[in-house]
Amino acid sequence: MDGTLWDATHSYVKIWDRCFEKMGYQLTVPHQELVKCMGMPIEQIYEVLVAKQCSEMDKTAYLSLLQQLEDEMMPEIGGILYPGVLNGLDRLAKSSKLFMVSNCGALGLRNFMRYTRTEKYFTDSVTFGQRPVPKSENMRWLMNKHDINKAAYMGDTQGDCDETHRAGLPFIFASYGFGKCTDAEISFSSFGEFVDYFY
Repeated sequence: MDGTLWDATHSYVKIWDRCFEKMGYQLTVPHQELVKCMGMPIEQIYEVLVAKQCSEMDKTAYLSLLQQLEDEMMPEIGGILYPGVLNGLDRLAKSSKLFMVSNCGALGLRNFMRYTRTEKYFTDSVTFGQRPVPKSENMRWLMNKHDINKAAYMGDTQGDCDETHRAGLPFIFASYGFGKCTDAEISFSSFGEFVDYFY
């Protein structure tokens, strides 16, 4: 989702900053620091963005409030879809089953699909918030659930690539996203380029 289908980082900054405010702290999350964390599980992002700034913060309370605020705010403020995503998903869904796997909270993918009105394109999805295991395990879980024998995963970070390879799948690198990757099977500089290549 993040860095592959849309950019919602400015919205995430607003949510993290609102969480600081509600917790009684005058702190902010630098946008570029958050961008560097895209793709990480939420607890790891917390350690980078919050724990280093405020060691006395109640981690459990902060993350609980953060999830509540994200669920309230993201359906309203959303993110910006990358060029060609809506048309591309429409083309892809006509000949392939599409799934989403993300390290976001339990409602993150649902909020994305509702905001972008893309529910109809996806067969199923799973998030770290729903199943708190590595992406590789969630990829295999979805494949087993839907009896999928052949698949690939598209993402924008080295972590995505590593997890995809752990799942035994080829990785498609979205080089237009937030991260870097050294060993993807193939890469594309736009979502439209990816769709045109395969379809």
